[in-house]
Amino acid sequence: MSLTARSSSAQTEPESEDVLPAPVRRRQRGLRWWKEVLYVLAFYLVYSAVRNSQGSATVSAAHALHNALDLIRIEKAVGIFHEQAIQHAAISVGKFFIEFWNIFYGTFHFIVTAFVLIYIFRRFPERYARWRNTLACTTALALVGFALYPLMPPRLLDLHGLHYSFIDTLEKFETVWSFDSGTMQKISNQYAAMPSLHFAWSLWCALTMTPVLRRWWTKALAMLYPACTLFAIVVTANHYILDAAGGAVCLGIGYLIGGLFTRRWEKRPAAEAAAAA
Repeated sequence: MSLTARSSSAQTEPESEDVLPAPVRRRQRGLRWWKEVLYVLAFYLVYSAVRNSQGSATVSAAHALHNALDLIRIEKAVGIFHEQAIQHAAISVGKFFIEFWNIFYGTFHFIVTAFVLIYIFRRFPERYARWRNTLACTTALALVGFALYPLMPPRLLDLHGLHYSFIDTLEKFETVWSFDSGTMQKISNQYAAMPSLHFAWSLWCALTMTPVLRRWWTKALAMLYPACTLFAIVVTANHYILDAAGGAVCLGIGYLIGGLFTRRWEKRPAAEAAAAA
């Protein structure tokens, strides 16, 4: 074949998806930003309603405390019950240090997750559906965990006659909000500690972003984020270390289920095209 013929043949071949602009790839996959915003808002509203519909007032404190004591015994048995030492060491650093982690706990959870979701949607739409479905399935699994295993967080132990010396840093130090407000106590389920959705979402962010980042230091920051989140949930006495392990398990199962949903969904356009043909 002549060079001219080969060139002409190459020009008639369709471009691979990898070299198409991101907006074109989004259209090919039927992704629309306004639909995704509606999906996310609807899902989060349902999640919040289910999680907080009854609040802590209808969850047995005795049951949540019993589960907490069982979990502490497990952590002591395997040698990882270090939450007290970690919190006391952090507080000894200074007021501003602990206030930073209060803000980290209360804001990064939402801001970073939203940023990653938008970034992947805009830049890597071929990865978006799988990781969006993973996030949704992980969050839904966490709801099941909250319902089946109410768990009293460390910050509430001393209020029920125990003497672990945990400090509710969101109450004692300056922050953007606190669980101790009357409204929060009425509407929120303060025993929704297992699994830690903070840690699950942070690990999701790291796994979603690391493969697409090019510079080593950005990859390092992405992988550091779950470690910082683990420190934040422990130092604020909102979670035990095993809660983070539960969040990681939920993410793993959510990834598998999300992959099944994604593959079934992506087969539909091909099946419809074949049926039309």
